Amino acid sequence: MILHLLLDPLQYGFMQRSLMIAICVGLACALVGSYLMVQRLALLGDAISHAVLPGVAIAFFFGVNILIGAFIAGILSTVLIAWIHTRSPIKEDAAMGIVLSSFFALGITLITLIQKDTKVDLMHFLFGNILGVSAQDVRETFVITIIISLTIIALYKELLFYSFDPQGAQAAGLPTNALNFGLMVLIALTVVASLKAVGVILVISLLITPGASAYLLVPRLHQVMLLGSALSILSSMSGMYLSYYYNLPSGPAIVLVATGIFSLSLLLSPRHGILTQTSKP
Repeated sequence: MILHLLLDPLQYGFMQRSLMIAICVGLACALVGSYLMVQRLALLGDAISHAVLPGVAIAFFFGVNILIGAFIAGILSTVLIAWIHTRSPIKEDAAMGIVLSSFFALGITLITLIQKDTKVDLMHFLFGNILGVSAQDVRETFVITIIISLTIIALYKELLFYSFDPQGAQAAGLPTNALNFGLMVLIALTVVASLKAVGVILVISLLITPGASAYLLVPRLHQVMLLGSALSILSSMSGMYLSYYYNLPSGPAIVLVATGIFSLSLLLSPRHGILTQTSKP
């Protein structure tokens, strides 16, 4: 019965594509999100995810690949955040909030104006539509996921040192500014990869929640990344099946599964669980 439930949807091409997208997005989000959580930069991930929206709208208007527009807008937002923070007494979190809200408002405005003329629904970029991805979307997401994975593998030790001790990394001669910018690029790429699966509003959940669940269960960063990847892929695939069988919006379904896994980890984690801690003498 269970095997039938798992295999039956896969006779359809759109479910096969959705499954591949779910695996890619789950892996990319968990790998990059682990660094965001360690460095307490969840708000930065949120800012970049919202900031890509005007890039999507502008790229669509000019007939350019929307992923290119989203990536450029994401990088521009990080540069603008850094510029505001370094050129004024405004704190970084405040700069993130300003850029997040302004870019997002601009994106919504541009999408509204474009839809008046084209009658094309661009709102699915807000919440994602993993069941509607094309073969081209799968190829693009796969390539982005490979780039992210290989970069993190190549720079794992440097990023690990920088994440836990930025001052020590700088004193040791590591190019901390380049590492920081490189991490911002990885975040932007991850948001771009997740755009059509969960949308710009919900991508922050996949960036942070699986890694947070893994952080409650295992002690080391590489373990967090591996377990977080597994939990993120599980959340994406489970949400996809729920969306198929119960006619639910795909992005929110994925996020709700990820949140459910985090809730169980928070309650039952052997080291940090609320219920396991209170039950000890």
